Amino acid sequence: MAKTATKTAGESAAKAAAKPAAKAAAKPKAKAAVRPAVKATGKAAPRAKAKPAKKPALKLSMLKPSVNNMTVRVFARAAGFDHAETDAWGHTRSPEFMARNPAHLTPMIEDKSLPRGVLWESCAIMQYLANKHGLEKFYPKAPAKRAMVDSAMFYLIGTLYPYVARATYPALGFPHYAGEVGHSDAHPDRKSEAQKAAMAAIAEPLEVFHSFFRDGKPFIGGKHPSIADIRLAATLEFLAVVDYSLPRWAKDYVAAIEKTLGKAYSEPAGDVRGYIAHVKSQARPEVKDALTEALSTAGQFAFGPRPRMYWRRTS
Repeated sequence: MAKTATKTAGESAAKAAAKPAAKAAAKPKAKAAVRPAVKATGKAAPRAKAKPAKKPALKLSMLKPSVNNMTVRVFARAAGFDHAETDAWGHTRSPEFMARNPAHLTPMIEDKSLPRGVLWESCAIMQYLANKHGLEKFYPKAPAKRAMVDSAMFYLIGTLYPYVARATYPALGFPHYAGEVGHSDAHPDRKSEAQKAAMAAIAEPLEVFHSFFRDGKPFIGGKHPSIADIRLAATLEFLAVVDYSLPRWAKDYVAAIEKTLGKAYSEPAGDVRGYIAHVKSQARPEVKDALTEALSTAGQFAFGPRPRMYWRRTS
């Protein structure tokens, strides 16, 4: 009798202990059975769309006919800035402009981060913006590659561009720099000789860009145009006013930059080309004859007017 009672008590205890274990084991199974039903019938919550990155704002004062200004206009578009352009034509000598920019030069950007709030000189503007926004595609960070880009730009503004200015400014109607023959009261023959000399000198620095800075690469920057490439291509646009015969590689080079950058290049270039077409269409016959004769010995032919000298130097 004692054994039976003990057995019955043991069975009861075992059953009591088994119930919580059974419940505990059943819970995960129940959840597992419910989960697929929820997945099958429930709708997935829509994912929030990522907001596009805000484009850096840029306020730019510029002159449309200038290749120096064209340089920054192309860069601002190619780099994706949310830029606002102000045409400063006729306003660079105003008290308001001079108060901010005593050099009265364009292009000019306005940026509160700058010590004086403004910056001019096209190359300096591109360098600053590329540094500030990490635009290594246009301005490499590696010291050696960056040095080559810098060297190309400085060689351009120090050597090539002065030749281009002396060759094209008479046709464009832009004033020469003080102290140069073109700015003086020298006889027209002397001015023509100076213009011819400048035309003839262009070929050498052009070849340096081709053989040294490009060195078999599509662009100075390698596979993608750098800020030096933008500056060079824009500079070459001015030579159309005197119908300068660019070497085949230079024509292909400018075309490749325009194709790569698309409207970022073609829109600002269109303003320069439009101005050149205008001044050529307005040329007086006697001016055409004089320029053609002056430049013929250099193998070039110049056509362009000498409109009133209201142009202000750009950078």
